Amino acid sequence: MIPIRDTIASNNYPVVNTTIIGINIVAFLVQMAQGASLDRFIYFHGLVPARYSIPQISSYFSSGQQLFSLFTFMFLHGGFWHLLGNMWSLYIFGDNVEDRLGHFRYLMFYMICGIGSGLVHLIFNFHSNIPTIGASGAISGVMGAYFLLYPHSKILTLIPILFIPWFLEIPAFFFLGIWFVLQLISATGSHGGAAGIAWWAHIGGFVLGMILLRLFLKIPAMSAGQKIRRTTAKKKTHRLQVIRPIGPGDDPHLYGTIVITPYEALAGTQKLINIPWGFHKRLLKVKVPPKTREGSLLRLKGLGKLTPDGQRGDLFLKVVS
Repeated sequence: MIPIRDTIASNNYPVVNTTIIGINIVAFLVQMAQGASLDRFIYFHGLVPARYSIPQISSYFSSGQQLFSLFTFMFLHGGFWHLLGNMWSLYIFGDNVEDRLGHFRYLMFYMICGIGSGLVHLIFNFHSNIPTIGASGAISGVMGAYFLLYPHSKILTLIPILFIPWFLEIPAFFFLGIWFVLQLISATGSHGGAAGIAWWAHIGGFVLGMILLRLFLKIPAMSAGQKIRRTTAKKKTHRLQVIRPIGPGDDPHLYGTIVITPYEALAGTQKLINIPWGFHKRLLKVKVPPKTREGSLLRLKGLGKLTPDGQRGDLFLKVVS
């Protein structure tokens, strides 16, 4: 199963989330350029609990270097797939949390979650001399916030069966709940970070994210942030949408809605739609013509219900902007 995205569309471009992803990619490239000095680079910039707990080791580092590692460790990764997995999760969940908190509050939220998750890992692995790197703890905080903000959202997941793409929507509370339980099982069943994964950082980040969300929502948004949000308002909705049509009574036609922005209504657009009707899930391209008014109906011929005489009705999509 491959998670594609959630089904909650954000209203603003996630400029902070995208920037964080970009910084992680640049940091990974810098990391890979170290060559033979890579291990030394990771030990210096990663989070090593023994650097804080064992005097013989901590004496080699200044206070500034110790504090700096609590920040830099969350921008390094153990390999391409580690980076890709983390950034994809951040891409899926981060935009909605940023949309809710606003750009400035989200940036502070992300950084505190990352540092806090590192401290949790340090406490549970106090004498470990193994460097911990990765954005997983901070992203876990984002997932914890998403868990509270959008429990009824769904995670659109691709399940490739042979060459046919099937899309399944998994409830967010179930998806994230199972993920958290797996982290707990893994943490209690392993010895610290022996498996190379900072389980307690994940758990700490997730819980901290839920706690911080409540606090950050009480902080008034800055006026400058409000101006930026108006600038970053999205002009387009997701290209891929899931349409759940209804077919009342003996009506051979099906009816659903397609969501576009006012900009798309004026300029025209194309969308990919997935229709989970019965056991059939179809991926179709729908063209919305320019100057389409809200409430207009788009007619897709032959995509309705099968009638007793062997004919098919149509699918009508109501435009909502």
